[in-house]
Amino acid sequence: MNKSLRSPHILSFAITMLLALPAASPAQVRVLMSGGFSAAYQELLPEFQKTTGIVVTTARGPSQGDGPDTIGAQLRRGVPADMVIMSRNGLAELFAEGRIVMGSDVDLAEVPLGIGVRAGAPRPDISTVDAFKQTLLRAKSVGTQSSSTIYMTTKLFPQLGIASAMAGKLSNSGPASLANGEVEIVIAPVSEILAVPGVDFVGTIPAEIQLVQVFAAALVKGSKEPEASKRLIAFLASEGATTAIAKTGMKRPAHR
Repeated sequence: MNKSLRSPHILSFAITMLLALPAASPAQVRVLMSGGFSAAYQELLPEFQKTTGIVVTTARGPSQGDGPDTIGAQLRRGVPADMVIMSRNGLAELFAEGRIVMGSDVDLAEVPLGIGVRAGAPRPDISTVDAFKQTLLRAKSVGTQSSSTIYMTTKLFPQLGIASAMAGKLSNSGPASLANGEVEIVIAPVSEILAVPGVDFVGTIPAEIQLVQVFAAALVKGSKEPEASKRLIAFLASEGATTAIAKTGMKRPAHR
């Protein structure tokens, strides 16, 4: 058989084999994140996935604390993750444990602590340090969690001289606990308060006792998708993400 008759069959066979090969799977980035940056992230993520084709799966947990669902606890028991988004204080703990790639961390946003109440409830006076203190003393229950709880119990309440009075009032719950009536007021990052339906944002706590938390993203050691994760971090840190970040009560860190 001459070559001119053989070649169409060879070409047809090659095309058939090529089509039979499995298509390349899109990169899949696994993110572990805490609540502070969540509202902006949820708004921005669809655009990132649409424009890059990268698939992102997200699991959540507090940045700090002793609970089994903190980001650190999840990583320690082997929950797979390519990157984290969490408070700087929590990230520092993971750096100390050697779980984060050095030099991969990028600050995304900063946010102050605020007060929230159930929608329609009277708004307490928090205009001064003393007014804020009296509001806490009058409250029957106060919700706060993660890094905010650590700040309150180890620094702020002792500073105000109300540590013992607040001990029985604290609930390890965030703004969502306001909507269902579990707590009377909540102290949390402003971005978390604004994101919950059925909750009214009262305002930020006084500047003299304020805690401004910085939320950052970083690569987890052993990431299976480091390059795709870097693209997501760059996207969240880009100027194009600034509007969504501002809308959720946060702002870009001044030192970026």
